[in-house]
Amino acid sequence: MYLVGAGPGDIGLITVRGMELVRTADVIVYDQLANSELLGHARPDAKLIDVGKQGGHHKVRQEGINRIIVEEAQAGRTVVRLKGGDPFMFGRGGEEAEELRKAGIAVHVVPGVTSAIAAPAMAGIPVTHRDHAPMVTFVTGHERDDRPDERIDWGVLARTGGTIVILMGMAHLAQNMRRLMEGGMLPSTPVAVVHRGSTPAQRAVLSTLDRVAEECERQRVGSPAVVVVGGVASLREVLGDLL
Repeated sequence: MYLVGAGPGDIGLITVRGMELVRTADVIVYDQLANSELLGHARPDAKLIDVGKQGGHHKVRQEGINRIIVEEAQAGRTVVRLKGGDPFMFGRGGEEAEELRKAGIAVHVVPGVTSAIAAPAMAGIPVTHRDHAPMVTFVTGHERDDRPDERIDWGVLARTGGTIVILMGMAHLAQNMRRLMEGGMLPSTPVAVVHRGSTPAQRAVLSTLDRVAEECERQRVGSPAVVVVGGVASLREVLGDLL
């Protein structure tokens, strides 16, 4: 069983090892965010299973995905679990690896280029910069639906300094920006939202903490997108798209 990162979207940004496995796998269980062109490199007789989600709609719930990958591997097939970005960066790869280990299945991880770094980079935004950010924090904008509490302290994030990169954050963009301001972050703090980074559909919105949600709504920029909060976002005005 192979957990393979498909990269941020551009088919050329999957790793060499990842592409080798796509070409040789018996079964490919893939997500919506994995570039569909990759499936064209699969063997003609490979079994392709779509378990992705779009617009919040799950084709297969996580429990079902776990069951599929375990059953396919137990049947003696070479299985590739193809996941957008990197399997262990908010991709539930850790959960899936745990289930496979419990079932006694050998698991191999092939890291992928995460959109958390790649999407901003291709929009002219380095997530670290000596003049702007000596550190970067990655955070999910949407915690588990079945949790009654929230573990992310946005007030602490606001005072941490450096760059904040938010994945899966568009559904709660206005709310999370407000929490950062309530935590003491200046409303004028630069914020960039990069939609479908690294693909021909890439679009970027550059705004400020207090206006970015309104601007994204005006420009109809939504998921999937990466949100970058901090001084580095302003470098987009200098560097522009770097596709």
